[in-house]
Amino acid sequence: MKGRYRAGIVGIASELPSKVITNKNLETFLETSDEWIKSRTGIEERRVIEDNLNVSDLAAAASRKAISDAGIEVSDLDMIIATSSSPEMVWPSTACLIQAKLGISSGTAAFDLQAACSGFCYGLSIASNLIENGSYRNILVVGAEAITRYLDWQDRNTCVLFGDAAAAVVVSQVDEGFGIIASYLGADGFGAKLLGVANSGTSALVNDGNSLSKPKIIMNGSEVFKFAVKIIPDSVSKLLEKSNLGLTDIDYLIPHQSNERITYAAADRLGIDRSKVVNDIAKYGNTSTASIPLALDNLYHQGKLIRGSLIALVGFGAGLTWAANLVKWSK
Repeated sequence: MKGRYRAGIVGIASELPSKVITNKNLETFLETSDEWIKSRTGIEERRVIEDNLNVSDLAAAASRKAISDAGIEVSDLDMIIATSSSPEMVWPSTACLIQAKLGISSGTAAFDLQAACSGFCYGLSIASNLIENGSYRNILVVGAEAITRYLDWQDRNTCVLFGDAAAAVVVSQVDEGFGIIASYLGADGFGAKLLGVANSGTSALVNDGNSLSKPKIIMNGSEVFKFAVKIIPDSVSKLLEKSNLGLTDIDYLIPHQSNERITYAAADRLGIDRSKVVNDIAKYGNTSTASIPLALDNLYHQGKLIRGSLIALVGFGAGLTWAANLVKWSK
């Protein structure tokens, strides 16, 4: 199989909650302003999941559309990899919940991958390797979040940042010379204290003594900023080194959409023209594992991707983790 085929994205779609919260909405109950939020983050509005929906609902909706875009049937899937920083529950996996909502009863492997905001790029790397070694044919990779359910809506340092969304891709065989041509994964567990969700696991039972407290996002913003601005250009350089390509070969850079200032500071440090950098945080906020496939889907449906477009995807997040993929568009 190697030498004849490579793994690539053959289907892509996204799903957004209908509820929109603008910066102006936040001004009504929070000590903040539209100008303050936009100047520090680039965010103007975000989507918030409805009370009657869960992560797997958004993920299944995005997945159905991605499968249709790939021109295959649900029954053609061999595996589902779900990535989320806000899974529906500890177990069963969100991937299994998605599998059931897609109507697949058996025969399809399903598991969750936890690498925070880097999760989608981790999943894309794993999917491409499994397809290229001949183990699987069609793998669904889904990034889905209901991360606003972690928010303290009185904490203006975090609640203005995040939004909910889901985006999915189908990874299958594509012609040699196209597809996922390089990946780079990494982690530094010594940075775990810089970004995380407190009160969200078994440690909370020990710390609280009786019951779980409400989960809450904690973040050292300045340290995360410094980490992100360094790791994005480092990751892109690793991809180019692996593929024997240069910076000018890249048509689009899609970093994790965490903060507009991070996006452009990292791009400037890398030395890539800002016109090649995808930045859609204004409409969605930080959607964690969904942010990269959501931005890629928007680029695709805007008609900006053509067969052969070279795209660098770079995720970074809690862990600390980072992951990147270099994709030559095959659709």
